[in-house]
Amino acid sequence: MKLREIASLLNGEIIGPPHADEIEIKGVSGINDALEGDITFLASERFAKYLPGCRASCVMVKEPIPGLERAQLKVPNPHLAFSKLLEHFYIEPKKPLGISTEAFVSEKASTGKNVSIFPLSYISDGAFIDEGTVIYPFVFVGENTTIGKGCIIYPNVVVREKVTIGNNVIIHSGSVIGSDGFGYVFDEGKHYKIPQVGGVIIEDDVEIGSNVSIDRATTGNTIIGRGTKIDNLVQIAHNVKIGKHCIIVGQVGIAGSTEIGDYVTLGGQVGVVDHVKIGSGTMIGAQSGVISDVSKGIYTGSPIMPHREWLKSQAIISKLPELYKRIREIEKKMEELERRNPA
Repeated sequence: MKLREIASLLNGEIIGPPHADEIEIKGVSGINDALEGDITFLASERFAKYLPGCRASCVMVKEPIPGLERAQLKVPNPHLAFSKLLEHFYIEPKKPLGISTEAFVSEKASTGKNVSIFPLSYISDGAFIDEGTVIYPFVFVGENTTIGKGCIIYPNVVVREKVTIGNNVIIHSGSVIGSDGFGYVFDEGKHYKIPQVGGVIIEDDVEIGSNVSIDRATTGNTIIGRGTKIDNLVQIAHNVKIGKHCIIVGQVGIAGSTEIGDYVTLGGQVGVVDHVKIGSGTMIGAQSGVISDVSKGIYTGSPIMPHREWLKSQAIISKLPELYKRIREIEKKMEELERRNPA
């Protein structure tokens, strides 16, 4: 593919030696792995130190780099352009394969056009799978569950009954959508199970990583908002409501009835207690603990505090051994002075 064709595809501007627009681009790669014929990108200025050893034929940049002796492609967002080129070069459009005779599809289930259902999947009564969706082997779809258009459900996913999944949703292997919420009442020395009779709603353009558990609501629905991305090994409890375009990083645990606004980021291993509200636009650092309502801001720590305060606290904590040593020295000097000058 000629560089000029890539520039047209990305609405970019070619900067470089004469006839750079005729450079043949054969692949897309990261800055440290790129070979001659590849195009790469510079995510930020701090990665410029890798350019001297980079062998790529072209580098996508936000602003031109003076003195760089190779073609550059100026684009508004190099990382986004890189993502689009990966898709263009390496992702082949999925061709509908139809419904395998080795899959079980209930006579009471229904499907749209161009659906692919692989062998050994199980589609229950009343389920509906819409146009262009792909169901890989060993997927279970429960009764009266709806899966929208253009979804990809990877092997060994369980989507239980009364779950609604929107369009263009991706669910990776091993995840369970609609498992029972963790609800019990203690009575007469034992835990009595509270029936979990609600559902789950996954809105459009959500991606769910592998081995994620999203529990059904006790009543009503657990809701994952449009465009939200959930990493591997995340637990989302019953009646949680997550807003639009959130990022939930690996090993996060969110307890029941929590409400999370739009564009919230939860770092890895964040824990959130039940019945709290997290305001839209909030960022919470890795391994933090949320124990009460949070307004928009950046927080870290367990329990959380504003990030700047946490940084100051960490600076003090790192000095505690030295401070303790000095205090002990002062205490010893005071003890010696008291011995010399008894009251």
